[in-house]
Amino acid sequence: MLSRIAESLYWMARHLERADNTARVLDINVVHMLESDEGLTEDAQWRPLLTIVGADEVYQALYPDGRATVQRVIHLLTQDPSNPGCIHNCLRLARENARAARDRISKAMWESLNEFWLVADEHLGAKLPPWRAAELYSFIHREVATFLGLTETTMMRGEAHSFVRLGCLQERADMTARILDVRYHLLLPDLSLVGSPLDYYQWGALLKSLSGFESYRRRYQNGIRPIDVVEFVMLNPDFPRSITYSVNALEHALTRIGYPPDGATPSAIAALRQQVVGVEPGAIIESGLHQYLEELLERLSVLGDALQSDYFEAHPGDVS
Repeated sequence: MLSRIAESLYWMARHLERADNTARVLDINVVHMLESDEGLTEDAQWRPLLTIVGADEVYQALYPDGRATVQRVIHLLTQDPSNPGCIHNCLRLARENARAARDRISKAMWESLNEFWLVADEHLGAKLPPWRAAELYSFIHREVATFLGLTETTMMRGEAHSFVRLGCLQERADMTARILDVRYHLLLPDLSLVGSPLDYYQWGALLKSLSGFESYRRRYQNGIRPIDVVEFVMLNPDFPRSITYSVNALEHALTRIGYPPDGATPSAIAALRQQVVGVEPGAIIESGLHQYLEELLERLSVLGDALQSDYFEAHPGDVS
């Protein structure tokens, strides 16, 4: 497979996953804003989303007063062209990469993604009030899920499928770590909030952002406890958005593709594996969850650089 095709498949999946993840955290915030009576200020509710997606600097440049409002955050993260990571840009880039690799994806995948983009582009051209944004985010969830379902049911298992999996899983692991880091620090330092409705909401919002609320409640019978949430989203090998699940699947995809001789990818994936093997949630929290997640995010970044050098740049012909 040509490296440029492998790279297109990787970024097609990664941009789609990023659009879906951003829509998830926005959707949860919109629903809570419309239904909650817990007294969170608008700034306190919406600023964490900027940190999760790494848009603090872009936001500050656009709005020097620094005040986070629902309409500003929704616009920046959903449709503002000055934000390269907004949903609109991610969907556009996903379609462009899919078009570049059309001969490697199924007809059903291309038709689904192309139609998805055309509808989304039309709706994203207008201003989004919160109630309308919630409808759009639900549409994005459904369409991304449809595309991923078609990927699993219509795409041949081989190098192309594995590069799609790499992009999806790396972005998913990155977002899971960011959501956990930000949400965890919203309440942990304030012991007075433990057990309060706001405390319950924040942990519930984290799980809902990862589509894991129902699965968590079925597994843990003692309510929502921080240590159990950390164990579930970090270490549970059966939860499809956990860090451990993503690392296992990344390793499997790379094994199917094959490692290039003298490449950086084997050591990068081994470092990620070491991060999640044989660790306990209590030990992670005691030693510092923020530091642990920072190191994890750095290792994910190193893996991304290794994929770029080993598969997308160093081998202009065949990546096999």
